[in-house]
Amino acid sequence: MKLPYILLCFLLCCQQLVGAQVDTVEVFSNSMQKNIKTVVVQPTNTTESSLPTLYLLHGYSGKYSDYIQRVAQLQELVDRYQILVVCPDGGYGSWYWDVDGDQNFQYETFVSNELVDYISANFPASSEARYRAITGFSMGGHGALYLALRHQDVYGAVASIAGGVDIRPFPNNWDMAKRLGSYAQNASTWESHTVMEMLHLVGSNPLPIYIDCGRDDFFHEVNLRLHNRMTYLNIPHHYQSMPGKHDWAYVSKSLDFQFAFFHQFFGGSKKQDSHN
Repeated sequence: MKLPYILLCFLLCCQQLVGAQVDTVEVFSNSMQKNIKTVVVQPTNTTESSLPTLYLLHGYSGKYSDYIQRVAQLQELVDRYQILVVCPDGGYGSWYWDVDGDQNFQYETFVSNELVDYISANFPASSEARYRAITGFSMGGHGALYLALRHQDVYGAVASIAGGVDIRPFPNNWDMAKRLGSYAQNASTWESHTVMEMLHLVGSNPLPIYIDCGRDDFFHEVNLRLHNRMTYLNIPHHYQSMPGKHDWAYVSKSLDFQFAFFHQFFGGSKKQDSHN
């Protein structure tokens, strides 16, 4: 009698250890004429054919595999909340912009157009913006806000983890001058490419926004200023600042909260649908 019980326990443990399904795909970008590697994490044991989707953008010098390699609980979060996660490669220092005259840096078009279409066509992902969200770390945090504000028909909610939400205090850092030209000679271009100066794009029905940055992070001051400006402008948002630095330990901690935030948003949307 004991053997079947032990075997059952073993099988259950194995099932829990398997976790969400992880695939690495190559997505062809027509705008850049190259394949872009992307990690897709799917929940297991789901009956849904149209899952809510979260895009995770990596930071400067990062790559598509960062989150699956560095966030130990990512697969567990995907399974717990039944959210499809997409982690694209954003290039080295792209900041997720389309750079005029540089075919190698058209990452706004790739992430918010080409990749979204590919995921909707090839994975059980909802094609509706209200079931699609985006977040990221550092350069990816700025990229998430930048893309969501410019493509509110694509993303229903947005968050940022230690994002470089105002690029102007850092004119000589992280290849930004290579993409935009020097700040001294191209100030207007920098203004149009920094999240801090894009809040006018928030409409009368604003995106759910979540901003998080560690108190010991070098981006803490610009995140606090963004929070204060949004508060002054009466833009609804959630702001969080916990003890922590600009590292993956903080990212992991933040994602626990952000998955819950997005789950609530996606669940709220579905509840609203059921009453219409």
